[in-house]
Amino acid sequence: MTYIEGFILAVPAKNKEVYRDFAASAVPKFKKHGVTRMVEAWGDDVSDGKVTDFKRAVKAKPDEQVMFSWLEYPDRATRDKANQKIMNDPEMKPGDDMPFDGQRLIMGGFSVIDDTGPAPKPGYIDGCVIPVPAANKEAYLAMATKHASLLKEYGATRVVDAWSDDVPDGKVTDFKGAVKKQDDEQMVYSWVEWPSKKAREQGWQKFMADPRANGDTMPFDGKRLIYGGFEPIVDA
Repeated sequence: MTYIEGFILAVPAKNKEVYRDFAASAVPKFKKHGVTRMVEAWGDDVSDGKVTDFKRAVKAKPDEQVMFSWLEYPDRATRDKANQKIMNDPEMKPGDDMPFDGQRLIMGGFSVIDDTGPAPKPGYIDGCVIPVPAANKEAYLAMATKHASLLKEYGATRVVDAWSDDVPDGKVTDFKGAVKKQDDEQMVYSWVEWPSKKAREQGWQKFMADPRANGDTMPFDGKRLIYGGFEPIVDA
């Protein structure tokens, strides 16, 4: 199944177009190293949480927006080889003109456990990171599979859940700190693709009103889940 390199980062709002150009220019370089898809999504509906949220995850400043981004690989072996090549590729070396603070970038590798399949390029994306006890992996997968089916019934085009596999500690920020991970937990990097923001709003309204979506025992601590709506600005 597909392997995901997931990213969360903060970009000054004034640098949106600069970042878009920066990311788009990197697409052929990443694809040269085995990436099958690269998505960069700009924060659009990213609210403050009581315990955790995307903004706190990357220590976003008032003038910054959060990016939810990922690279898709056919498998981990391809990703590992790609990372090694990218580190040694002079064209991929970060320069002094990076349009964001790389020290606060969060990244990690995730193994896909549920994917409803290929879909047209989305007009809107719901992204989330979820702390799940390792012992609850199968329970989480059962719930995620059920909810993915319902979301697609109500207009979503693709739903993906990926289980943490190679998630390093960061010096300033990381996935573990983003969701206040506990010792017995792993993390899920997940997203829902929608045709548009309007379709997303209507779909979630129908989903929340569906009795099939209610009453499930949550196999994770929902208070520490981070969640938001994002506008794709690069999808290639």
